[in-house]
Amino acid sequence: MSKILFVITGVDHWTLADGTRHPSGFWAEEAVAPYEAFEAAGHEVVVATPGGVVPTVDKGSLAPEVNGGQEAADRVAHALASMTALQRPIKLAEVDLADYAAVFYPGGHGPMEDLAVDADSGRLLTLALESGKPLGVVCHGPAALLAATKEDGTNAFAGYRVSGFTNAEETQAGLADKAKWLLQDRLVEVGVDFQEGEPWAPKVVVDRNLVTGQNPASSAPLAVELLKKLA
Repeated sequence: MSKILFVITGVDHWTLADGTRHPSGFWAEEAVAPYEAFEAAGHEVVVATPGGVVPTVDKGSLAPEVNGGQEAADRVAHALASMTALQRPIKLAEVDLADYAAVFYPGGHGPMEDLAVDADSGRLLTLALESGKPLGVVCHGPAALLAATKEDGTNAFAGYRVSGFTNAEETQAGLADKAKWLLQDRLVEVGVDFQEGEPWAPKVVVDRNLVTGQNPASSAPLAVELLKKLA
């Protein structure tokens, strides 16, 4: 059994342009679907967060309307409660990449707040990319890529084909005009080749050892691609 590292936001909010705190954290489906897929394939999941804090789930991600109904929402909530690794995270700064076969970043707006500017995360992402180990990042998780700056000042992911939560999706979610910045814009600014699909439809992009997904619906198919690379 190999270990897969989940790097999850450590915050419970996202600061908007007017300074107010929008309740946030990690998005349930984006953690649950890959977690279940990896464990079913015989892998052990280890969770790391900034400071080793227990991660907060975005309450909005547990609502029936974003999970296809109450029954599905209940299943996601039950699955989260059984994910014991979430309750005993390690400190991101103490992660040794050599201990893991793959690295995965779920989204939620939380990464826009902390991982986008987290130097430890940026170093880990750069090392993971250079190592050739499978690296998966989904939805708002690619905000963490913004902190992956090389010694020459360029972004480690410049030139890579990457998907992530789009401006169109942020607009339809009603938050684009309230945000300090939009993920798609910032990724393009650092030189990423941003791949945009239809809003809310699954889209997974594979470029070398990097596997990225556009939105929550992309979480499960992203896990499948990551497992192919581990096989």
